Amino acid sequence: MARIEFRNVSKRFGDVEVIPGMNLVIEDGEFVALLGPSGCGKSTSLFMLAGIYVPTGGELLFDDHVVNEVEARDRNVGIVFQSYALYPHMSVRDNILFPLRFKKTPRDEALGRVKAAAELVRVAELLERRPGELSGGQQQRVALARALVKEPQLLLLDEPLSNLDATLRLSMRTEIKSLQEHLGVTTVLVTHDQVEATTMADRIICMRAGRIEQVGTPDDLYLRPSSLFVAGFIGSPPINLIAGKAEGGKVSANGTQFPIEGASGALTVGLRPEHLRFGGSGFPGRIMQIEPMGREILYVVDTGVGTVRVLEQGSSAAHSPGEEVKIGFAPENSLVFETAEQKLVAGAHVRAPT
Repeated sequence: MARIEFRNVSKRFGDVEVIPGMNLVIEDGEFVALLGPSGCGKSTSLFMLAGIYVPTGGELLFDDHVVNEVEARDRNVGIVFQSYALYPHMSVRDNILFPLRFKKTPRDEALGRVKAAAELVRVAELLERRPGELSGGQQQRVALARALVKEPQLLLLDEPLSNLDATLRLSMRTEIKSLQEHLGVTTVLVTHDQVEATTMADRIICMRAGRIEQVGTPDDLYLRPSSLFVAGFIGSPPINLIAGKAEGGKVSANGTQFPIEGASGALTVGLRPEHLRFGGSGFPGRIMQIEPMGREILYVVDTGVGTVRVLEQGSSAAHSPGEEVKIGFAPENSLVFETAEQKLVAGAHVRAPT
């Protein structure tokens, strides 16, 4: 397998700089996710790894060897595209076999590897069919088998689950993660779906406008986001963000005051919906809307600091629209960001009014 390194890698298309300079190490056998909104540079980064794009500057290394000019077919990289890119006129067997033609693998060995790859992803009984006769999930497995038949040192997954329905996405997340752990292949997943990233990857590289915003485990990005962008991008329902100004040990936000420790000036307070609770103390509000979510209830509450979302466990709502409530939270569950720099203020916390 491969250890991957980006050393100040940049990519331009004409006058547009998509990646201004990326520095990143992906360890041998690691499963990482490049996560971010459309246009953040995650797919461009993946295509440079695949050899489809050549870096404009910097060095891209596989196991300490620079591969900037190495052709895609010579990198021993397997890739699964969003559209699966299966050849409709070929059988499943020939689709999986296709990459081995370029490696001039002996026929008997190639067919043996096709059979092994098909069994690995559970499509061995489909080898005689054509892609048009397969379901979306089966096509996804065939595309994965085609990527794995090369026995790649690096596996690239470009939004591989986006065309599947919700139930199938859930099962395929589990299957791909289990397969990666079994094979130990270095894997890079590109996705805009935070759930895919947090459930599948060992580490997440959160990107914004071509730059790495934060690198860490799913828990790191969720519980300790380094910036307002990461805090707002990770989490569903999204985090509540309250803008205010800290002075004299209190944050004032549109008339509501929160006691604060460790920060001053213009600040934004972040409160995750599941960390809020209704009780006898806290800041006041009125329930506007109730959204049942199966095992949880999401309350949309109108408050003096704006619309706030509160998530409670349970399948039945304990409160009603129009009800006056008070919202509390534990100080350790609050996040405080500098509004100007949009960076997390380490060690700063607010607590709910009493």
